[in-house]
Amino acid sequence: GMAAPARLQRSVVSPVGRHTASLIFLHGSGDTGQGARAWIKQILNQDMAFQHIKVIYPTAPARPYTPMKGAFSTVWFDRYKISNDCPEHIESINSMCQGLTELINDEIKNGIAKNRILIGGFSMGGGMAMHLAYRFHQDLAGVFALSSFLNKDSAVYQ
Repeated sequence: GMAAPARLQRSVVSPVGRHTASLIFLHGSGDTGQGARAWIKQILNQDMAFQHIKVIYPTAPARPYTPMKGAFSTVWFDRYKISNDCPEHIESINSMCQGLTELINDEIKNGIAKNRILIGGFSMGGGMAMHLAYRFHQDLAGVFALSSFLNKDSAVYQ
């Protein structure tokens, strides 16, 4: 059968004190976890760090991306075009939800309750977070999306 997807690379900001919650922040298309962390660090003039919350910035694996004529890019899923007016590329969305579920499960194995895990992201990362939270993990602490959109007929709305 299909080989299991490789574990997502991640950039991590550890909590200063006892780790009791986790925040997973998903970058925008073509970026990396490291890049998203650097961008937030630039805005805040420091790492987004907390007493008890671990901040995880995973990197999407490089894949062929249709809007870039099939060139490889670090994107969470493929799109037919960059528009909310077309169907979602649901196969690639669902397959990435599996990879991100593994990341959530790693946190649970580390003793973090599922309702103490927050997921969100910027641009495409926000859209990915909405799919993950609303369709697969409704018992997470919460979800956020910054400068993001969902397609008009998104599976999230079901």
